[in-house]
Amino acid sequence: MVSVYNSLLVLGRGIGQVMFQNNALSGLLMLIGIFLNSWQMGILAISGNIISTLTAYFSGYGRDDIKDGLYGFNGTLVGIAVGVFMELSIGSLLLMAVASCVSTWISRLFNLQRSLPGFTAPFILSVWGLLGFCTWIMPDILLASDAVNDIIQGINYFQAFSFGIGQVMFQGNIWTGLLFLIGILVNSRTAAFYTVIGAFLPILLAVLPGIDAETLNMGLMGYNGVLCAIALGNRTLKSFVWVSCSVLLSTLLQIIGMNLEITTLTAPFVVSVWVIMGIQKLVIPGTVK
Repeated sequence: MVSVYNSLLVLGRGIGQVMFQNNALSGLLMLIGIFLNSWQMGILAISGNIISTLTAYFSGYGRDDIKDGLYGFNGTLVGIAVGVFMELSIGSLLLMAVASCVSTWISRLFNLQRSLPGFTAPFILSVWGLLGFCTWIMPDILLASDAVNDIIQGINYFQAFSFGIGQVMFQGNIWTGLLFLIGILVNSRTAAFYTVIGAFLPILLAVLPGIDAETLNMGLMGYNGVLCAIALGNRTLKSFVWVSCSVLLSTLLQIIGMNLEITTLTAPFVVSVWVIMGIQKLVIPGTVK
């Protein structure tokens, strides 16, 4: 029973770590939010998490990192991504398993160096590779892109805010986004504060030309900002400035990526935080974050 309980804690932390929360209860609330939107994605999230975590275990990686869910969160995202981009079948599930393993091995490579934290880069690289493989070898397994809605919409600010949080894990559901926020609040009020900031700031860019209301309402402008804000945020004014710069940069990168029809995933977040961390090291030598 103890072993099962500990395994569930690792699973919960692995989901919570998608949003930097080393807390099994946070992960449980997020998982409930995913199931609330789609039971299939909930199962895929669990599957990707378990596969990537077991890959780390059998590869002999650090037990403390495994216990803290640091080898589970990229696999969680890989599992959900398969449900977003592919028809569910034996083939897609096998590809999900392979990609989840690969995300763990890439995570290990990032852990072997100290220059750049991996964040969700292993997930990004694994899914990009998976989509590239399917595009060339198995195109029929890929889902068709959603049609663009020609109906002129107004901005639904609350939906854009909540979806912006939920889309961190591909969830376009108001209640899911709110459960994610509650999950973060359970573990850290500071992280919850910056989650709100990260989801809200991109909405201010609605005044820019080329930003349509539908994109904002779907939360596609906010989720990278949420991750940027949590990653860099702490209880200092200086931190707030860095967070604001990173959120705005990630939003601009998202706009550029979408205009180029790139499947950006969380790449704008990763690149933006890397850039800010590089600037911090130049401006404040010895900065460690």
